[in-house]
Formats: sequence, C-alpha cells, structure tokens
Amino acid sequence: MSVYYGSIEAGGTKFVLAIADEHFNIIKKCKFSTTTPQETISKTIKYFKENRVSAIGLGSFGPIDLNLSSKTYGYITSTPKVGWKNINLVGQLKEALDIPIYFTTDVNASAYGEMKNTGIKNLVYLTIGTGIGGAAIQNGYFIGGIGHSEMGHQRINRHKDDFTFEGICPFHGDCLEGVAAGPSLKARTGILGEKIPSDDSIWDILSYYIAQAAINATLTLAPECVILGGGVMEKSNMISLTQKHFISMLNNYIDLPCSVEQYIRLPTVKENGSATLGNFYLAYSLFTKK
Repeated sequence: MSVYYGSIEAGGTKFVLAIADEHFNIIKKCKFSTTTPQETISKTIKYFKENRVSAIGLGSFGPIDLNLSSKTYGYITSTPKVGWKNINLVGQLKEALDIPIYFTTDVNASAYGEMKNTGIKNLVYLTIGTGIGGAAIQNGYFIGGIGHSEMGHQRINRHKDDFTFEGICPFHGDCLEGVAAGPSLKARTGILGEKIPSDDSIWDILSYYIAQAAINATLTLAPECVILGGGVMEKSNMISLTQKHFISMLNNYIDLPCSVEQYIRLPTVKENGSATLGNFYLAYSLFTKK
C-alpha cells in the first residue's frame, strides 16, 4: 500500500498545503489566504479528508506552544495576528483527521528542509518576510528547551540613517522584526517593498540589520552556514549587501568555515519550498516511530 505524507505551512499571510509520495516528491499542492481560524482550518481539514495521508508535518507562524506537557500544546499563543491568539490548531486538526501531526514553527520546518537537502547538520535559518523568524539545528536536532527560539525579536544596533524610524513590532518597536521585516519598508516609505528600486538606500539599511542577526547567530551558535530566506531576500542585491555588512562587522574576529558567499547564503530548495520539504521529512519521522 502506498504511503503519502502531508505538509501544512501555516503562514500568517497564506496556508500552503502539499502531499508527497514516499520518496518526498510533491504530487499535489494548494495554497489559500490565511483568513479567520474557522475558515482557514476548515479548508485545511477538507483538503486532507479528500487527500488522505499517513502523517502531517505542520510548520506554523507563532509564537506557538511546543511543550508536550503543557495544557496548551499545539496552540498558536500570543500572536499579534488578529483573531488567531490562543487557537488550538493541532487539536482541531487531530480531532478531525485522526493522524499523527508533527508540530513546529514554520522556520524550524524550513531549517529542517535545508538540512535534508544539503546534508549540513549545523545551520541557522532566518526568514525575512512579513515577519522575521529564526531556527537553528545543531548536530541534526532543533535547539530549544520547552519552547522555540524567537530570533526575530532580538535587539540590534540602529543604522546611522534610521534613528527616526520607531519600528513596527507591536511588542518591542524597533527589534529586528520591527525594523527589517517586509512591512517596515512601506511604513518608512509608503511604498511596497517589491516596488522600491534595488539601488534605494533602504536596502542597505535592511541588510545592515540582517547582517547583525547573522553575526549574533555566528558568535552564539557557531553554525556551518547561515541561510537567509523570505520575500525580502528575493531582492536581487540583498544577499550581497548582507554579506558585505557581515564581513565588516565580523572584522576578522574568527575564521569562517568557508567563503562568505557560501556561509551567508540563500535557500537551496527552489520556489520557497524549504518548509514543505522539511514538513514531509518531519511527518515521515513521526510516522515511522509508530
């Protein structure tokens, strides 16, 4: 009998659902906007009732509760996304589908997908998009005790040309997410990021902040590479600007394990598929434990 695995990339903007065969090849995929919890979760349940799988890997926006002994395990918790605070996401899905579900953050799923695709077992993954999240894998395992990291809310030094911008984070103002996430571009300029020219100085400001996050990850976790995903990094010059700032900030303090172009890099899984691939492998890991 054929075995199929499911992926749910539960993003704050959209849900991406996919099904893979036992060799992790995608055979079906769909996406829809993240609206109300009732509507979005109902669509997800309907999809997997019509397309049965043996297990699901679920990578979700957060914060989420990953503590298996917690009364709110499987919940999206203190998210600023309207209507989604304290939603029992995993509980509703398991009750309706009655299959194993591996629950983690969306960025953890991306990191896991990159690990499986590259074979690198010590890496940091930062996603720079509508929000900013970070994940680290050390020796093949996620870091974290009773919860997950929140690298997007670390404190950073302000760029010399950006002191007047207050930041957009509703919790911390000018944390990393507050000054470098995609919506900060429109908050500063009134223009959507994809419409801002590549030579605009705003990209130098954002890359300055992202490089600081990469420096912090490097000096704290000593990974083999730092992978930068998300919509902001799709701007053609962002990766080179970030590499330039990273080298300047590091100032030869330590030796990198490879060139900066290999160390500060974009995802290897095409079409933003790192989280989907990671979810398939996480579903597999859960299913094979049965």
